[in-house]
Amino acid sequence: MSPTPSYTIAVRALCEFTAKVGDLDLRFTPSPTALEGIAGHRTVASRRSEGYQAEVSLEGHYQTLKVKGRADGYDPTRHCLEEVKTYRGDLSKQPANHRQLHWAQAKIYAWLMCQKLQLPRIDVALVYFDIVSEKETCLTQDFEAEQLQAFFEEQCALFLAWAEQEMTHRQARNRGAQALVFPHAGFRPGQRHLAESVFKAVSTGRCLMAQAPTGIGKTVGTLFPMLKALAPQQLDKVYFLTAKTPGRKLALDAAQVITRSAPSMPLRVLEMIARDKACEHPDKACHGESCPLARGFYDRLPGARAAASQVTLLDQAALRDIALAHSVCPYYLSQEMARWADVVVADYNYYFDFSALLFGLAQANGWTVATLVDEAHNLVERGRQMYSATLDQSTLAAVRKTAPEPLKKSLERVNRQWNALHGAQVAVYQAYEKPPDKLLQALATCTTAIGDYLNDHPQGLDSALQGFYFEALQFGRVAEAFDEQFLFDIHTRESGRQRKLSTLCVRNVVPAGFLRPRLKAARSSVLFSATLSPRHYYADLLGTPEDTVWIDVESPFQAEQLDVQVVSRISTRFAHRQASLEPIVALMARQFSERPGNYLAFFSSFDYLQQVAGLFAERHPQIATWAQSRGMGEAPRQAFLERFMEHSQGIGFAVLGGAFGEGIDLPGARLIGAFIATLGLAQFNPVNEQMKQRMAAIFGDGYDYTYLYPGLQKVVQAAGRVIRTQQDRGVVMLIDDRFGEARVQHLLPSWWSVTQEAHNSPSHQ
Repeated sequence: MSPTPSYTIAVRALCEFTAKVGDLDLRFTPSPTALEGIAGHRTVASRRSEGYQAEVSLEGHYQTLKVKGRADGYDPTRHCLEEVKTYRGDLSKQPANHRQLHWAQAKIYAWLMCQKLQLPRIDVALVYFDIVSEKETCLTQDFEAEQLQAFFEEQCALFLAWAEQEMTHRQARNRGAQALVFPHAGFRPGQRHLAESVFKAVSTGRCLMAQAPTGIGKTVGTLFPMLKALAPQQLDKVYFLTAKTPGRKLALDAAQVITRSAPSMPLRVLEMIARDKACEHPDKACHGESCPLARGFYDRLPGARAAASQVTLLDQAALRDIALAHSVCPYYLSQEMARWADVVVADYNYYFDFSALLFGLAQANGWTVATLVDEAHNLVERGRQMYSATLDQSTLAAVRKTAPEPLKKSLERVNRQWNALHGAQVAVYQAYEKPPDKLLQALATCTTAIGDYLNDHPQGLDSALQGFYFEALQFGRVAEAFDEQFLFDIHTRESGRQRKLSTLCVRNVVPAGFLRPRLKAARSSVLFSATLSPRHYYADLLGTPEDTVWIDVESPFQAEQLDVQVVSRISTRFAHRQASLEPIVALMARQFSERPGNYLAFFSSFDYLQQVAGLFAERHPQIATWAQSRGMGEAPRQAFLERFMEHSQGIGFAVLGGAFGEGIDLPGARLIGAFIATLGLAQFNPVNEQMKQRMAAIFGDGYDYTYLYPGLQKVVQAAGRVIRTQQDRGVVMLIDDRFGEARVQHLLPSWWSVTQEAHNSPSHQ
């Protein structure tokens, strides 16, 4: 009997740890999609003899290690174990260290098979399947079982010291987590209810939607109970997923507060950032001949990994320091550390995107994970973006001019099929039943040709062609999933010499179909936000499982803290915009003179904002004003926020739903009021009208799902900037007659006490 194993690892993960050497090299990446890979494996299996066994589950032990996985195929008549790898391109260009890794995996599976069937020897085949030509290249070796056993034990021995360190780490982590006490003197009102609900959800393996007001400490209130659940629920990882950079910072701060309060609990917290933000050499390609941090990457990785594993908070700065000290790429070091971290703080796309790293790792390694989805109201729009794709014909036109000769023909074919679509187009914008098959075929042929060219000429793609290649791949992938949850539309514009150019878009309307499997794959997914009402809208669009628990956490704030006034004598509709300028300026000036201090004023667009801000500055030059600008960078955004000081006074003008409408914290006198001159409704345009029709067809409620619910969610988020602590006092003015409607007021937070504005000035409509 083998000893009871205490550490389980997948064959692939073991080999990636022990058998990866040399350069990081992204040139020959067998780039088939997951679906193409699965189809390729099926094709290979279908060509084998009748008794052939596909997907054989195998496991073996070495000391305290349990190694398990699924071999691609075994032919009992030939005593041959097969490891199948799909690829596209020229196989002779494959780097030697890739081949070495594949042989390592094949040999480990072969030993596990010998052990299972008591075989003295076995043939081992590495089968490379070209997904384009469907040709197989078979590399076969025969091995004695003893040779394979020696190889297996050698790989396990290389991993064992690390495995033992990981077991010790996990035991200490779980002991520390069980003894964890709340890091603050007490819970804030509502925070205990939230924390207990999270703990219960992960204990019962359910999904939780928590609407919890701003200011109760949602980040600590969700992360703390998840850490308490690490040991009892045998969680491998907690993923804290955010929509924006400030959310990542809040999560890292909360993790730091918790870990500082429990010095005996070793916890590894990792921040993951986008590749372009982590790259040290943006002018170089990701391979050893170009980038010094890719050269010998796998030879230096063990040292960097060992150093990183000793650090509690692996934020961007800490990870970069370690990476550069060991001369490895910070971005790919963070990908490696995602395997060994306990808490990973990352953007939504790391778990929900088509090819999401964190989701893929969890599936491949059979981890038990729990996800915390911060500001979950953002997941509707972000989900749509992840599962949509756009192609612009002007990009294709530019690429065709500079493309290398071997690619010109397939790019020309795409252009011909594209131009053929314009014949059916009678309006500038038009939606169609489905994406056109002929164009999709031309695109598929074209991306294959570019992929092959890339493999043959690793240096030879300019950035524009590479950009088009990735856009076309995404377009094909999204079009493959097309159903009634999508729209396909074409937007044409006139170019010179009577030529038409167009933009094609496969638009996801309802992301639920893609999000639901990800939410269900976790032991528990907790989605939390100050705005998750109405419940059915978010449940429908986010695809939460049937047994999801929904809670509305009581507010720690009293109605008298916030004076909410509806100013219904002013209409902010587009047609009444000009007439609204004077009364809005007068209203703001009067409120400021009655109670001087810092205010935010929100508008539906930059144009509207500039008109009001301009008139206000002209009429009231003595009052300080500052305004958000289009495409504002990090530094100007910071400067905008720094104007809101404890002892300053003035009005900041911002766009509703922009950078200052959520996720910013201006407590006390830093912000005492907000003017919201809009219902936040999406622009009335052909795209949104198509969305409305599609929503009506699916949910029977097109207007509310497209315009009203998303708009009011932005209003409530913006108003939530005013009251941040139980000591704050403030005013919110909701400027538009529609705020007076009962169905609109029904969607506002239950703790608000809404009054009609007392000043009965004449109507300005």
